[in-house]
Amino acid sequence: MVIGRRKKPAVETSAPQATIVEVNVEPIELYKILKIENLVEGGGEAKVRIANGEVLLNGLVETRKRKKVYHDDEVEYMGELLKVQYVGNSEK
Repeated sequence: MVIGRRKKPAVETSAPQATIVEVNVEPIELYKILKIENLVEGGGEAKVRIANGEVLLNGLVETRKRKKVYHDDEVEYMGELLKVQYVGNSEK
């Protein structure tokens, strides 16, 4: 089962560009976004990073590991800006 995939921005500019993360489940838990993008080694590390206040959700520090993330939410971790896009279930 595919939960998400990554799309790089088409145009490079001097402003930080968000990487699009396509997911086929909504809502998705915050720690899973970090796992999908391979920004952490696993779910345990993702949960620790979130609990330590290292992750921003829509510009605010988020410490809830299982915080629900929805379409168009932005997640920031270690300088990476990720924009969540719900694309529905591709396995039908």
